[in-house]
Amino acid sequence: MTLTELRYIVAVARERHFGRAAQSCFVSQPTLSIAIKKLEDELSVTLFERGGPEVAVTEIGERIVDQARRVLEEVDTIKHLAGEHQNELSGPLRLGVIFTISPYLLPRLIPALRILAPDMPLILEENYTARLSEMLKRGEVDAIIVADPFDEPGTQAWPLYDEPFVVATPKGHPWEKRDSIDADALSHESVLLLTQGNCFRDQVLQSCSELAARQSQGNGLAGMLQGSSLNTIRHMVASGMGVTVLPATSVSPADEGLLSIVPFTPPAPTRRVLLVARRQFFRKKAIAVLQQAVFRCGLPGVTMLEASP
Repeated sequence: MTLTELRYIVAVARERHFGRAAQSCFVSQPTLSIAIKKLEDELSVTLFERGGPEVAVTEIGERIVDQARRVLEEVDTIKHLAGEHQNELSGPLRLGVIFTISPYLLPRLIPALRILAPDMPLILEENYTARLSEMLKRGEVDAIIVADPFDEPGTQAWPLYDEPFVVATPKGHPWEKRDSIDADALSHESVLLLTQGNCFRDQVLQSCSELAARQSQGNGLAGMLQGSSLNTIRHMVASGMGVTVLPATSVSPADEGLLSIVPFTPPAPTRRVLLVARRQFFRKKAIAVLQQAVFRCGLPGVTMLEASP
């Protein structure tokens, strides 16, 4: 058994395809296939089910691949320990960010990070929380920025900031003259939401139990209108299709001609944004500097929660 063979099986499990796995490992497909078959023969198990359009991992294969990931991560740690003189802030950092945070944080984060760690470029992945969680566990990303609650074994989370929600209405809506809006008032309006699977949708529904009950019953316009992104929903609201709830950082001066933004009656619904990494991830300084860069972003409307990793 070799580390190369372990890297090959991890690649196949990730790609679900021998050809793509070989490309990601910079070897030919026959080379990769022969090495994996050799490992299967050595272990007397079948790791992958071949023959379909997509390679499937067997039950025992899943357990072995998970262990292989841990072994490879420990190897990376050994390499780090052997070269502690090297700079942890040198080399790319793989960062995952959820869809409802990335467009508003990254344009501020990247310039701040370039000042603090100019030799640490970001390899970025935008996705849903569930997908980023899997990628983090598999070592496909080094850290993720997601919204609380987040509780995965083997990870450590640091709070970054608390972000209030606001109500967005089309111009001319009766609510635009209000000083604030009670969360329960949403249940009487057509509220546009993100599609299912997005954690921000769940957080909006949690902020108004009556709206959640109405949504689950499929009553009214809110039960039919959904958007794949906050930007899509913003334009639908501007066209007069209803109202919506936005995170404070998504509000921009460009909205002034299209939308009216009204705060919630205190205490406003909020979400806590977290930076999460695997507990065994060895580039601790990189995580600390990433956190510092977020604190320097000057995000509008949020409460920063500064604490060193």
